[in-house]
Amino acid sequence: MTVVPQRFSDPDRRVSGRARWWPRIRVVGGGLVLAAVIWQLGTGPFLTGIRSLQVPAVLAALAIGAVTTVCSAWRWRVVAGRLGVGLTLRSAVAAYYGSQFLNSTLPGGVLGDVHRAVRHGRAVDDVGRGARAVLGERAAGPVTHVALTLLVLLALPGPAVSWLLGPLVVVMVVVLLAVAAGSALVPRRGTGSTRLSRLAATVVADLRTGVLARSAWPQIVLASVVVALGHAVTFVIAARLVGVPASPPELIPVAMVVLAAMLVPVNVGGWGPRESAAAAVFGAAGWGGAAGVATATAFGVLTLIATLPGVVVLLSRPSVNGRVDADD
Repeated sequence: MTVVPQRFSDPDRRVSGRARWWPRIRVVGGGLVLAAVIWQLGTGPFLTGIRSLQVPAVLAALAIGAVTTVCSAWRWRVVAGRLGVGLTLRSAVAAYYGSQFLNSTLPGGVLGDVHRAVRHGRAVDDVGRGARAVLGERAAGPVTHVALTLLVLLALPGPAVSWLLGPLVVVMVVVLLAVAAGSALVPRRGTGSTRLSRLAATVVADLRTGVLARSAWPQIVLASVVVALGHAVTFVIAARLVGVPASPPELIPVAMVVLAAMLVPVNVGGWGPRESAAAAVFGAAGWGGAAGVATATAFGVLTLIATLPGVVVLLSRPSVNGRVDADD
């Protein structure tokens, strides 16, 4: 009997290659961006951001981090429940703390989400669906953040960021059109000639069920808005720590724009594009690029501190079983 070796189509081979090289490109790209900022401004702004930290600010970051983590875990629980792999809020919060700490300390910024998805998927005996639940809830955050950024820029225009409003609108429209076109063109579940097309169909179907359903998206949007505003408030605290001469209404739009730069998928644990965008926007505002980098550094350290409860979670290795029904 002749054994015919399994052959993969060209799209499958391209996906496999991308899976191997994309994480490295992200880390290298983020490192290059960070190196460019250091080359332009030196290490002084980074040291200033670290030295500016104070105990009240750290406590505030921990409190805000607790709120944003609970909201993120709630968002995940909503999506997972809709996909039939629900979990308790307590288990979701614990797992989310652990994933945030890993995302903040490991290269790439997504390994914590991978860890969370795999552990939950194994707990419910469906790794694929567990991974798609994490993918859905994580995708909802950036989309909401960009939309909220546009609203904030319209409500609180300022010289520092008004020039970004046009490009952001274009980007948002392109993203929405791409999502709509992709959703229309991707074949339904179970059809298609390649693994890639079948996987795409499954992902789109789960997004429709877990994120875009009427019973899901209002909760997801609300949780995502609270998370985005929580990060923006932490950024304002960081700016005040380093002595930026601006009021919160002036800083909130800047914070939303700079934090949107973190969505660029080329970074080192969130570092790189954030500092570059902060330098550019703060420079345009007349506050100085160095102040922007110092603020971004203080923000990065504060958010890292806010994830430290995740160390306890990872060391205790809590179970993410606690499976519940979608309507629980």
